[in-house]
Amino acid sequence: MAATDPFVDAQGRVKKLRTRPANSELLDLYALFKQATEGDATGSRPGMLDLKGRAKFDAWTSRKGMAQGDAKSRYVQLVDALVKKLG
Repeated sequence: MAATDPFVDAQGRVKKLRTRPANSELLDLYALFKQATEGDATGSRPGMLDLKGRAKFDAWTSRKGMAQGDAKSRYVQLVDALVKKLG
């Protein structure tokens, strides 16, 4: 029987939270996920009128240089904390 990947398991668990995380927590989840799956942010920063896109890009860029393995580990830790906090 194959062992499950904690990162993949965390992706499923975060979708089942009973309460929506705060915006800052959602940005952290997004940034860690993108860093874990794609590495450093690429492309240009979205324009001033795209507030949501800009916030997401900035959150991802703040993780620049973080190893993908570290990002996966921190993503799992954050999901564990959110499950305890929000159910």
